[in-house]
Amino acid sequence: MSSIAAVPGAGVAADAPNTRFIVLISLVATLGGFLFGFDSGVINGTVDGLRLAFGSDSMGTGFNVASMLLGCAVGAFFAGRLADRFGRRTLLIVAAVLFLVSAWGSGVAGSSLEFVFYRVLGGLAVGAASVMAPAYIAEVSAAHYRGRLATVQQIAIICGLFAAFLSNYLLARFAGASIEPLWLGFQAWRWMFWIEILPAAVFLGALLFIPESPRFLVASGRRERALAVLTRLYGPNTGPVKLAEIDGSLAADHHRPRLSDLISKVTGKVRPIVWVGIGLATFQQLVGINVVFYYGAVLWQAVGFSENDALLINVLSGALSIGACVVTVLLIDRIGRKPLLWTGSLGMAISLALVTVAFATGTLDADGRLVLSDSMGVLALVAANVYVIFFNMSWGPVMWVMLGEMFPNQIRGSGLAVAGLFQWGSNFAITMTFPVMLAGIGLAATYGFYALAAFISIFFVLRFVHETRGRELEQMEG
Repeated sequence: MSSIAAVPGAGVAADAPNTRFIVLISLVATLGGFLFGFDSGVINGTVDGLRLAFGSDSMGTGFNVASMLLGCAVGAFFAGRLADRFGRRTLLIVAAVLFLVSAWGSGVAGSSLEFVFYRVLGGLAVGAASVMAPAYIAEVSAAHYRGRLATVQQIAIICGLFAAFLSNYLLARFAGASIEPLWLGFQAWRWMFWIEILPAAVFLGALLFIPESPRFLVASGRRERALAVLTRLYGPNTGPVKLAEIDGSLAADHHRPRLSDLISKVTGKVRPIVWVGIGLATFQQLVGINVVFYYGAVLWQAVGFSENDALLINVLSGALSIGACVVTVLLIDRIGRKPLLWTGSLGMAISLALVTVAFATGTLDADGRLVLSDSMGVLALVAANVYVIFFNMSWGPVMWVMLGEMFPNQIRGSGLAVAGLFQWGSNFAITMTFPVMLAGIGLAATYGFYALAAFISIFFVLRFVHETRGRELEQMEG
């Protein structure tokens, strides 16, 4: 990763940023993304265990799966707001503690209500990490490679998903099935949750050694600490210049960031950039990606695969996702965010339409399960994985990159709070309605809806999204 010289004032020698240190602390923040992915994906292999352990119907199972997302919406909103008061690093530490408690509690839960409680705690952690990790990375990085570092966050999310899928597959295989006893007499699905305790502990320990975001420190009036961090990040000559630039981008009266800053003082209406953030956050979920992540095993069993085969397909999808994100790392600071978004929308619309066509040809067997011909089964499998690739080359990483950098300094925390609330609220709606739609209108119509959302998102990007490549955070307008 190349260094970039800062551009200080006239007559002042330029410093080279401390790129190694910036990369290191950014990687620590991305551990939150890994746990975000693991906690989101681990539920995938536990659905059968939850159904039998708690005796829930399809609606109850859907709520057990989606309950975490309620916490995510609340966690994202309040993390964005509280981070303006207590700091980005502080909120990440709180998230790490919640990850630990949730992983332990979800595995020991003896009732549906107890399970939901611990999953909501995990949701608070995921919601906080989802908005704070990209914000932290954006606020410590230089514009030249900010997109690449922020995209690593998505790779970490996918690695977390992949680790959860692989862990679920191996544990279910060792036990014989997710509902069979494994170690110490506990069923495999409970161990699927407990595996998360180890990375959560590593995340908590690593956070104790990274600095607070310098932009938060400036906004909260702690200029000396901010200067110390900026000097460590960018050098003794550039540090004071960056401090002045950040200070100049904040409100003229230097008040602390607040939610009311999202309202334009000129028009009295919500700033346009906030609506763009809400649109990005919502469309990322309306294309149905988390149906693949949360219900992948159920989905592939519905078209005739065994539980072990379905879990193995999830592992394949996870590996393809990581490869797609690596491509984005190489491209995002070269061609920009907007081209990746509209290209991804187009690819997802086509691949989802093909999945819809394949499912529309299916018939129901005596047990009410969808049966596809060999050729249509292959089409569904290939098209679904192409869809996953396009998502993870575009909307998966780029949406989080843009939310972390597109808002002006004064409203970044509040903007992330609102966008995060809509992102996780949409996620909850899609996840909660999938079992009902699956039983009601079938897979074909359900995927047809996701294909339509992907098609509409093309025009949203072309009309409303503005490029942020190469711009410093202090240059963002809204």
